[in-house]
Amino acid sequence: MAPLGRCFRDKLETPMAKPPIPIEELHAKFGPHPNDTPPGGWQGRGEAERLVKTHCCFCGQQCGIQLKVRENKVIGFEPWEEFPFNKGKLCPKGVKRYMQGSHPDRLLSPLKNVPGRGFEPIGWDEALSTTVREIQRIQKEHGPDAFAMLSGVSLTNEKSYLVGKFARLALQTAELDYNGRLCMVSAGTGNKKAFGIDRAANYWEDILLADVILCAGTNVAECSPITTDYIWRARDRGAKLIMIDPRVTPMARTCDLHLPVRPGADSALLSGILRVMIEEGLVDEGFIRDHTSGWEEAKAAALGMSLEDYSAISGVLVEDIIKAGKMWGEAKTSFLLHARGIEHHTKGVDNVLACINLVLASGRIGRPGCGYGTITGQGNGQGGREHGHKCDQLPGNRDIENPEHRAYIASVWGIEESDIPGKGHTAQEIMNMIHSGEIKGLLSICFNPLVSLPDAGFTTEALNRLEHYTAIDFFLNETAHHADIVLAGSLHEEEEGTSTSAEGRVIRIRRAVDPPGEARTDTWILLEIARRLGRGQYFDHFKTSEDIFNELRVASKGGTADYYGITYERIEQEFGVFWPCPEIGHPGTPRLFEESPHTSPALAGEVGEQSKPGGRQAGYRRFFTPDGKAHFHPTPHRPSAEEPDEEYPVILTTGRVVSHYLSGTQTRRIGGLVDLCPDPYVEIHPTLAAQYGIEDGQWMKVESRRGSVVLRAKVVTTIRPDTIFIPYHWPGGRSANNLTNRALDPLSKIPEFKKSVVRISKAGQDAT
Repeated sequence: MAPLGRCFRDKLETPMAKPPIPIEELHAKFGPHPNDTPPGGWQGRGEAERLVKTHCCFCGQQCGIQLKVRENKVIGFEPWEEFPFNKGKLCPKGVKRYMQGSHPDRLLSPLKNVPGRGFEPIGWDEALSTTVREIQRIQKEHGPDAFAMLSGVSLTNEKSYLVGKFARLALQTAELDYNGRLCMVSAGTGNKKAFGIDRAANYWEDILLADVILCAGTNVAECSPITTDYIWRARDRGAKLIMIDPRVTPMARTCDLHLPVRPGADSALLSGILRVMIEEGLVDEGFIRDHTSGWEEAKAAALGMSLEDYSAISGVLVEDIIKAGKMWGEAKTSFLLHARGIEHHTKGVDNVLACINLVLASGRIGRPGCGYGTITGQGNGQGGREHGHKCDQLPGNRDIENPEHRAYIASVWGIEESDIPGKGHTAQEIMNMIHSGEIKGLLSICFNPLVSLPDAGFTTEALNRLEHYTAIDFFLNETAHHADIVLAGSLHEEEEGTSTSAEGRVIRIRRAVDPPGEARTDTWILLEIARRLGRGQYFDHFKTSEDIFNELRVASKGGTADYYGITYERIEQEFGVFWPCPEIGHPGTPRLFEESPHTSPALAGEVGEQSKPGGRQAGYRRFFTPDGKAHFHPTPHRPSAEEPDEEYPVILTTGRVVSHYLSGTQTRRIGGLVDLCPDPYVEIHPTLAAQYGIEDGQWMKVESRRGSVVLRAKVVTTIRPDTIFIPYHWPGGRSANNLTNRALDPLSKIPEFKKSVVRISKAGQDAT
């Protein structure tokens, strides 16, 4: 393998035969070349009529961007340098995101799946009437919960809230869940157990002040490129970086310590690091005594195994575990970030709690430069899990099984508490119930489960067993190919709304253009279905997205995810507002768990008398738990759902690439992004490749107990020799989720995407 940077040196060292021809001379002779035009435009487009300040539609960073609009089309972009998070910087996806709007695959009208002929355009009345008729028929014959809804967290906060209310009051079903179930729920569950609140503890500015940054299970450079800038700026001032990942990801190539953990062994490694801190006297005894509970149990669990045992389980050298424990324990300030690499496991919640144990043991949280955060995957992965389209949740991150929470939301919605359905099932469980015949009908929006869920063959069988399926989307994604009716919905830039970034910053999404052709906004579609179901009285007051947001504010009031003090006007004036923000005059909360004169008693758990108005509150709790303390949890190692054996000896893990997003519905339609990574591949270590006679670029077959794929090998030294990696953005026979396991974490119900066991072999030369 050529050393990194070889190609750049070659270009610098190769002399040019003669000076380049001036661009003006080439234009005079041949005319302008398309590649000579500025980024974001091409010849003949004309100037933009206006710039619309909004945000990227992809990952949870929600970078600011200005869309260039002309004749009701987004024709390019300009940097939005004033927005504080990214200050004009964008990743490859952000640069190209504007190009999807005019794609020829864009749905311009409703479609009907006609047997023998495929999809044909139909009018809105027929499409909606058919959908409503089938909802009513199925529920009359099989009960209200026989019709389910699956939603997505690329939707705005307003639409997430609307979906939750729509499913409970219009569909009157308990069976509602969302694709964040495949993303953030292990982090959310762990955060609630430890802190009583589900949000990053700090805004990203605190990364810049950290002396040590620990990244666990996150390929920051490819999945969250602008976060990389924060880490690099911290390193510029001397911060040390620890990376935990089975692959040497781009950030790991230059980090101070890379811990190549065996997939499924994260909690063992993290517990080993905690043991080192205990043995070296690097825990903050005062903080633990005053502000936490459960320490003795967590300490006993960490000391329950030797470092040699932790090393054997995790595949990380004892000396590196010791080095990590000392680096983390001795730091004055620190920041811990984690993502799906530790969360996509049957013990994902345990892995999250093991990370939090390190943070709490150090006492470094709730002050500048000392923090903890989860890198959110989907565009509105944070806000989308706060306001009601999870099966177990009501707005404000309330518990659907809590009588007081139910009563409050019922009062906001103008119904009886008993009218709110109970807790339903999670996304994978809903698909299981479709497969078994318990659920007969489905409505989906912003979700592509055929590519996103594990065990794609099982998902295909389930979809084929539905009596009726209506999909709302702007492209005909792979799952929608199984639909009876497809309703042409709206892109990110075609509706007003808000989103919430990975930091907890609530931001404005601005409508730049109208939906093209006969397409309609997602909000209009949901409201029209509700009206036709005879439930319009609960939704008729929603005339604008701001109307929905203002009801969301009231519905969230007093909950842990309290948006009440946030308004559209404030968001625009302040470049976003951090929740919790319980009152109009409240400044928002960029950093949780710090003593502040603005802390609300309702949110902070007041335990003593307040000081005089305008002064500090005395005796309030730092954390959002009933006892006001952060909670340690023991996290002993337990096996994954599958472990390597003689038949399936190799570990498979999956993840993202920088140029694609989720199931690829959007990014696989943008040529510049496809060119960066046109096909999936199998990363395999040279030692493992040689064992099976596999060479770089050769076709190889990967088989699990559920299915198989044939892909080209990418032989690299940057992965563990017992592990292969496949990116998951592709459908059909190239989908990594043909292989993955439907086993779930018992608490979060997230599938175990990050560890399956497989067997590999060399495939024939004619494989496709």
